[in-house]
Amino acid sequence: MDMGTRGQSGGAGDGPGLMAALGPDMAIIEQAMQDDLATLAGDIDALLAEVLHYGLFNGGKRIRPLLTVLCWRLAGGGKVKSGVDIYRLAIAFEYLHCATLFHDDVIDQALIRRGRPAVNVAYGETPAILAGDFLHARSMLLVGKEGGGQALEVFCGATTAMVDGEFRQLRNARNYNLAEADYFAVIKGKTAQLIGATCEIGALAAGVGSEGQQALRDYGLQLGCAFQIIDDLLDYLGDEASTGKSVGNDFREGKMTLPLILAIARAEDTDRERLLAMLASGEERHTGFAEASALIVRYDGFVRARQQAEEMIAKALSRLRLFDQDAVQQERAMLEGLAAYVLNRRK
Repeated sequence: MDMGTRGQSGGAGDGPGLMAALGPDMAIIEQAMQDDLATLAGDIDALLAEVLHYGLFNGGKRIRPLLTVLCWRLAGGGKVKSGVDIYRLAIAFEYLHCATLFHDDVIDQALIRRGRPAVNVAYGETPAILAGDFLHARSMLLVGKEGGGQALEVFCGATTAMVDGEFRQLRNARNYNLAEADYFAVIKGKTAQLIGATCEIGALAAGVGSEGQQALRDYGLQLGCAFQIIDDLLDYLGDEASTGKSVGNDFREGKMTLPLILAIARAEDTDRERLLAMLASGEERHTGFAEASALIVRYDGFVRARQQAEEMIAKALSRLRLFDQDAVQQERAMLEGLAAYVLNRRK
């Protein structure tokens, strides 16, 4: 089976129908960010405002705030007057996400983000770091104001997990015999916990009980893990024109992502030693991508990683069964569509 195409095929979640259905909410989210920044115009430095606009309004699917809004509706939000401005709450998750991108690009010395110079390239490292700090602080303020203390506690739990995940990744950086459990500990902290929190806080803001909050948190956690696995696959198998970045970056940087971990675990001794030798050599990590990819194919690393992502999406969808009321079928269908989009995305 050609894993160069299997993970890239289109699906229900990748079609124009879902994006058209989500279009109105995406537009409101975009406007909510514009309006929020406009309220700060007289209070923040002009350069900070410029950096924020450059970094925030540069494409992006707004998946995290969309998840907050959809989970809020699925859990009954909007049916009673709660005083929650759900879009103002939702943009906090986009702010935090973009803050992490600003910082990550400084750490990684990245040149490009979404097809144009990264913030650290366009404005310098110090403005990028400070603007990220500002967005983090602003996101906490919005969650506290719109979601209350319990929501802020969930949100802060996700942010601390993100930092812990980064430290776990640093500790694992040269552990080329990394176990799957260590890999998942990293991606749950770095990626999945925040996506789980977006869903949980949407449910919390709707006033649903703990069972509903946990169900949507679980949906988000599984979705977040699958999202990261697909990211791992795209780094090996993606189309550079679609992803906007070069394939092979993870291998060149010596990152132990799931396809490689699975291949090393199953490889015969000679091939396993060859993969480990390439990873240990900075020169061979830059020249050996094609060879490493072929070995990963030989030991079904791509196939098995894809299977794990599919299993996680199935678990995510199973948690939506709690919400089977006719009144929320559209919201449930959109969340199912987003899960399919994550599984079949090309960038």
